[in-house]
Amino acid sequence: MAMNTGLVYDPLYLEHDTGAHVENSQRLVETVKVLQDSGLMNRLALISPRPASIEELCLVHTEYHTGHVQRAASKGGEWLDGDTYCSPESFTVALHAAGGVLRGVDAIMNKEVANAFALVRPPGHHATPDQAMGFCLFNNIAVAAKYARAGFGLTRILIADFDVHHGNGTEEVFYEDPSVFYFSTHQYPHYPGTGAITDQGSGEGRGTTLNIPLPAGCGDAEYLRAYREILVPLAQRFKPELILVSAGYDLHWADPLSGMQLTVDGLAEIVGIIKGLADELCGGRLLLTLEGGYHLKALAYSIKATLEVLLGGPRSADPLGKPQVTYMPAKIDHIFERLSRDLA
Repeated sequence: MAMNTGLVYDPLYLEHDTGAHVENSQRLVETVKVLQDSGLMNRLALISPRPASIEELCLVHTEYHTGHVQRAASKGGEWLDGDTYCSPESFTVALHAAGGVLRGVDAIMNKEVANAFALVRPPGHHATPDQAMGFCLFNNIAVAAKYARAGFGLTRILIADFDVHHGNGTEEVFYEDPSVFYFSTHQYPHYPGTGAITDQGSGEGRGTTLNIPLPAGCGDAEYLRAYREILVPLAQRFKPELILVSAGYDLHWADPLSGMQLTVDGLAEIVGIIKGLADELCGGRLLLTLEGGYHLKALAYSIKATLEVLLGGPRSADPLGKPQVTYMPAKIDHIFERLSRDLA
């Protein structure tokens, strides 16, 4: 059994050129620097990405959508929506972002590594089957879940999404699919406006979507309650064979795009809860892929802390500490009471 932690990364990811956009290559440059300077990089098994094939992307996306992104890149780049830019290299990079996550799945399922983190961009969880949006071109995690099911015969996959924004694209892909449980904690109301508590899947997928919409101002305590009280029993009931995580670090208190108050330590504790579930339920099979996180230092140190958890500790000190301004504790008891009733 492999005990090491894999890191999917390639400098190619820096070539998705978004200019002064908040989702830019410095996110990965800063993170890699912190991992190298700390010596942590030397403890990771580097996994080189490959390009996803169009057939693999079309497990999730329409051929029109993949062609649209390819055409936009080949024309020299264009805005695909008000938030989402496609540069000349973006199609190639996005193929390697999705394909990098697939390489992570292979490495875990083939026991080359115990678990892995995909340090990729562009991110993915807002991309729907036929639309790029929210900085996302292709839905990396959704493609990975479909690939794991097709290639390894898995029948129960859990996707946990702790990005501050709801992963509307991921939810849409699996909304009627009972083989993939989508669990999301997110700031609500907030972009993209989806992820209501009443959205719980439909048809055969009824009950395999669970949203925890949290008000701005929530911090470590509120989020850890969500993962301990709701995700843990839910996962124990679902018994996943693989856990995938949309790891967005924009819920950190310093992030410019959110109103949440989490610390690096709190984020690491969330990862620790999820890793505990993977160890308990599916032989440790756990793959995280990067979504959001736009304060460079908070992002880099949160990823470092995540990797320390995946490696089994110990964790280094949180260099950013507690929030500089704290809000009144958000009233969230009603959310948990309702979800507890629904889960009963």
